[in-house]
Amino acid sequence: MDETFQQAADAIRTADALLIGAGAGMGVDSGLPDFRGPEGFWKAYPPFRGKSFSEISTPHWFQTDPALAWGFFGHRLKLYREANPHRGFEILRKWSERPRLGAFVFTTNVDGQFQKAGFPEDRIIEYHGSIHHLQCSQACDPSVWSSEGVEITVDEETIRATSEFPRCPNCDAIARPNILMFDDWEFHQTRHKIQYAAYQNWLRRVQRTRVVAIELGAGLAIPTVRSECENRGTILIRINPREADTPTHGISIPLGSMEALERIDSQLTADETIGST
Repeated sequence: MDETFQQAADAIRTADALLIGAGAGMGVDSGLPDFRGPEGFWKAYPPFRGKSFSEISTPHWFQTDPALAWGFFGHRLKLYREANPHRGFEILRKWSERPRLGAFVFTTNVDGQFQKAGFPEDRIIEYHGSIHHLQCSQACDPSVWSSEGVEITVDEETIRATSEFPRCPNCDAIARPNILMFDDWEFHQTRHKIQYAAYQNWLRRVQRTRVVAIELGAGLAIPTVRSECENRGTILIRINPREADTPTHGISIPLGSMEALERIDSQLTADETIGST
């Protein structure tokens, strides 16, 4: 793998801009589940055995069984609040300061780990929304607000909420996370549109430059991040322990995110130490 890490280090060193693409696998080293396949989901949430992630992560539960809906999302909200970004985030943030046109994060994760790791809010697009923001479950208006201060008590045995549910300040209906769920036609895009506009402005600035896409933990099941990195990057570095194959001339690293980033960073540091002597 030494030659591969050297290729990745060379690409990052000579980049005009970095596109950081992150899927669920990016959070594994922070202790977060990626729900890979039914067994992965059931391991994280045994009471839901027999149901898939896509069956539970749907907006209709906020109407038909809000205790189930807020049990699942309230448990995740607490989990993501308590999680600390692993060292790979720090490495990426350091790298993002290297290229002349900076970096942008494109992620389908809803956990807010990049913000917690110190990435600027205006350089992140959370394509599927964020659990740290709420909206009305009845879609009474397009408002999106912070979930700060919302505390959901969850029965760990059943993963059902046992406390009061957050409410829409406009109509008093039950609130829901501002997350794009499955079969979701009521996801409010107010916040998403602001992030998307910033991302498009950055993409215009980096046109016809050397954009290195660093893709982390993005699988084939939901290929949004993989497609974005393949289409936008001049060079693609794909980091994935199971699905690391790349198109022609891509750099494939079949490791977990933190280990791969640490080893590339070690190579960068070694090269620059040699270059300064």
